[in-house]
Amino acid sequence: MLFFLDTAETAEIKKWMQSGLVDGVTTNPSLIMKSGRSFAEVALEICKTVAGKPVSLEVSAEDYETMMKQAKTLIEYGKDFDNNVVIKVPLTVDGLRTCKELSDNGTPVNVTLCFSAGQALLAAKAGAAYISPFVGRLDDIGADGMELIRQIKAIYDNYGFETKVLAASIRTVNHVIDAALAGADVSTMPTNVLQQLYHHVLTDKGLRQFADDWAKSKQIIAA
Repeated sequence: MLFFLDTAETAEIKKWMQSGLVDGVTTNPSLIMKSGRSFAEVALEICKTVAGKPVSLEVSAEDYETMMKQAKTLIEYGKDFDNNVVIKVPLTVDGLRTCKELSDNGTPVNVTLCFSAGQALLAAKAGAAYISPFVGRLDDIGADGMELIRQIKAIYDNYGFETKVLAASIRTVNHVIDAALAGADVSTMPTNVLQQLYHHVLTDKGLRQFADDWAKSKQIIAA
């Protein structure tokens, strides 16, 4: 499974890139607004920070013509960084028309705000590189977000679609694990969830015990 960071905080992205575990970044207008910086500045810095890895940058328009114009601008941010921009569009009639046009011309597209298997099927037929089902938001209304992941995977496997299933709206460690068990290709998560993946009470307890025993031994490991 690939791990994407779902954030526009460039300092956090730089820090986590050092782990070697980050495979890409997803953003949206809300995340960039929270950063308090200009869209262009943030987008360019993210593309540079993760050069060679995919960065999903989202259009703000709702109509096909303006989406296409915005996509051309967004693509430019990744030109010097191995063309790493993925255009993010909403799962609407105009969004999928944009997806089809861009995909046919070699630009990868992430179709976002997916809440049903039928929508995911449409996105795959439009040539999406990624489909982003929002598992957390489905859970919020009493639906089963992970069941949607399983349905999409089954449909894509049935027909050999190459669209990657990108589990989005990840809220917890269990979401990541369940998405992996369901066969999602990618999980995009906030940095706090990635941090939590490292932790277990027994790991922490074991480390404390090892450290205490080593201190009592009064030994050293030569550098």
